[in-house]
Amino acid sequence: MAFPTFTNEDFHVFAIDGLTSRMEALQREIQPKFTTIGEHVSEFLSTKLGDTTYTHIARHARRTVHPPEETWVAWSTNKRGYKAHPHFQLGLRDTYLFAWFALIYECEQKKSFAEHFLQNIEKYISQIPKDFYISVDHTTPDVTSVDSLDQGGWESIMRRLSKVKKAEFLCGMLIPRKEAVGLSGTVLQQRIETSFDQLLPLYHLSFE
Repeated sequence: MAFPTFTNEDFHVFAIDGLTSRMEALQREIQPKFTTIGEHVSEFLSTKLGDTTYTHIARHARRTVHPPEETWVAWSTNKRGYKAHPHFQLGLRDTYLFAWFALIYECEQKKSFAEHFLQNIEKYISQIPKDFYISVDHTTPDVTSVDSLDQGGWESIMRRLSKVKKAEFLCGMLIPRKEAVGLSGTVLQQRIETSFDQLLPLYHLSFE
């Protein structure tokens, strides 16, 4: 199947009130697109990583009251799940699309990743595109541009990642909503795959 595109209606899902109504819209409008995207990107990542990569679509099953403010599809080499492992994500918030390399709060490799990053900090900073963004908490929309970070900023992020149990590190591409809805499937696929390719050094570092 062709690589899907995203529309203003997809982003508008996050304006729907109520957990049940918003989840129904996510399942109806966005998750089928994630399924197709998952097939394309898992093939790409499996080739790049030399290991089978599995697709995991966020189900937001723990939510009982508040509707999700973002949704995503993730890829990891673990068939059973992704949260406890280094992984890649593609997702939407109401204002932007994101394509991340992610170490979230459940991942056991956070500490070793941060320590190795700090040991060769100049090397790893130089490998990250300046137009990428960093998130330290996937539950909020707040991000920091890589271009705005000096070495001290990176050191602060990594020290926190190594010491704070709930700390997270997500790094990658953001596409503003207005731009994202104008992209063809071919262009969107190219941008996602290029971004994930550029994030491979961070992914490999997480396994050292």
